[in-house]
Amino acid sequence: MIVRQDPDGSLVMITQNDHAKAAGFCAKHWGNARFAKPKPYESTIRAAFLHDLPWLREEACPLFDPQTCRTPNYLTVANESQLAEYKWANDWVYRVDRYAGLLVSKHRTGIWNARYGLMRLPQYKLRNLHPSIQEHIAISHEEQDAVAADFEARELTTNYILLQVWDLFSLYICSNESLKEESYDPVPTGYAEGAAVVMRLKPISGRRISVDPYPFDQPSLDINVVYRRLPTAMFQNEQAFLESYFATPLQVATFTFIDPATGSH
Repeated sequence: MIVRQDPDGSLVMITQNDHAKAAGFCAKHWGNARFAKPKPYESTIRAAFLHDLPWLREEACPLFDPQTCRTPNYLTVANESQLAEYKWANDWVYRVDRYAGLLVSKHRTGIWNARYGLMRLPQYKLRNLHPSIQEHIAISHEEQDAVAADFEARELTTNYILLQVWDLFSLYICSNESLKEESYDPVPTGYAEGAAVVMRLKPISGRRISVDPYPFDQPSLDINVVYRRLPTAMFQNEQAFLESYFATPLQVATFTFIDPATGSH
């Protein structure tokens, strides 16, 4: 669960799978005269929409920490507690679509490995991992290698990087209480070696964001983010938190990515 405490004391909560839908929508509209459409198209888009499926169980019953009287943000949840979900989700997506499953699995193991050093911006550092996670990574890498043997390596690496970019686009609008300038490097423009650019996101006003160079298939792209806003961040106990969470109506925030070349500010 993506959890933010806003300045007014309210708590914004966005499920990981709603975040993934925003990433998938970015993927669906990716491609124009400068940026190649993803290929294989359906499998790559499917991976974007399903890349955070392992969080489904936690979203059905959001976690609560009785020590802090708060619900934790996903970044502070012990990954070793989620290993059964990671395996279940990987197996499920593999059965639906082997290529999408491969990308989803590589996304997860890549998160634990600083996105394999393939993203120069933002920068990531290697972390000390629990032995059970290291074991899970080793098993996952064996499975990935067996599936990857059936696909073209450069295309797969490009699609892995694209999935990271789509993930970052969605996290940018889902995780930040106030938007700031951000850069992503590399952002693939196609599947040839070296076909990539540095991309800059810059808030214009409110929820309107300039993207340069602009990668989408229409001059401006609206992204809807589904969220809950709870009145407070602290609760007396787990029951009080869950009652508040499930009683809180869903809302939609719309963010707009703008092509600065169109002057639509």
